[in-house]
Amino acid sequence: MQLSSRTYDVDGIAAVQELYHSNGWTDGLPIVPPTREAVEACLEWAMMPPDQLIGIEPVRGLAVTAEKLAVNAVMAGCLPMHFPVVITAWTAMMREEFLMHGATASTGGCAVLVVLNGPIRRELGAAGTFNALGNSDRATAVIGRALRLCLINLMDVRPGAIDRSTLGHPGKFSYCVAEDEEDSTWLSLAEQRGIPKEASAVTVMAAGAPRQIMNEWTTKPEEILETFAAEMRANLRHYSIHPGNYALIVPKQLREHLQAAGWSKTDVASFIHERARIHRREWATVGKGAVVRDRGDSVYPAMESADQLLVVAAGGPAGGFGAVIPPWLGNKSHAVTLAIGACVDCEPPKG
Repeated sequence: MQLSSRTYDVDGIAAVQELYHSNGWTDGLPIVPPTREAVEACLEWAMMPPDQLIGIEPVRGLAVTAEKLAVNAVMAGCLPMHFPVVITAWTAMMREEFLMHGATASTGGCAVLVVLNGPIRRELGAAGTFNALGNSDRATAVIGRALRLCLINLMDVRPGAIDRSTLGHPGKFSYCVAEDEEDSTWLSLAEQRGIPKEASAVTVMAAGAPRQIMNEWTTKPEEILETFAAEMRANLRHYSIHPGNYALIVPKQLREHLQAAGWSKTDVASFIHERARIHRREWATVGKGAVVRDRGDSVYPAMESADQLLVVAAGGPAGGFGAVIPPWLGNKSHAVTLAIGACVDCEPPKG
């Protein structure tokens, strides 16, 4: 296997770390040395030659090969079995509708949220329960980190360079969650977005930091979801009125109340779409009165349609908590879902 990446001879692991840190090739954390053997193992697992073109970033026209993704995946701590997820997530990010350049260069400081669905979750040991949005397991940690290292080293998305984030948020280290499909009667997010249940898939979304909510004082779906909707209304007031993909993370305790009442993800999305909206005049209550002008009665929904809401079953088994994950800048960037290692809408060969 012929690799094209430059190689370096160094004395020991400490020297490796200093080489990478001094060149700005890391996210500030230690890396796993991307040896030839480790990079080749990732490529062999994915059955890809090093020079296979994964895609071309649509704004700056930068080409990305399998080898370059593999190098950064190894640095992030990925094993070969994690690499197909990294490839698919990166392919989704390079779709024009995701707007990778805008999402990663903005002063708004969003991160790339990855939702993992299908059988591959179990194969990788990706946990969707305790601490689902934190350091829950190896797979989600290294997959999310691999995407950030790829952005840094392949797209120059470094703070002060392409990355113009004013604040950023911790999801820019790693922001990957596996859906808890086994403990839910709902369709998975991937199924809702057209992927067969038997296939594995990733969904990527340009996302702000999670906003945690809590409601342990009711079992009524409308009251539970009103707490989520209120947090979304707060985001519309405090951050941005542009509609787009929001994600709701619904752990088991709240999910069981919704499911017991017969509410599907579609029902959840329809309710949230109706309730998560504000009048422009409400901006005057949060210090933004100067922009209300004569449009105070204008209504701004969090989403243009109910199907823009990504409802994800994840989180520990106890506690009336949940999370709202807001979009980076409304419909400037759209969530993308792709099957891993499969084409679910390809036509069979002709002839």
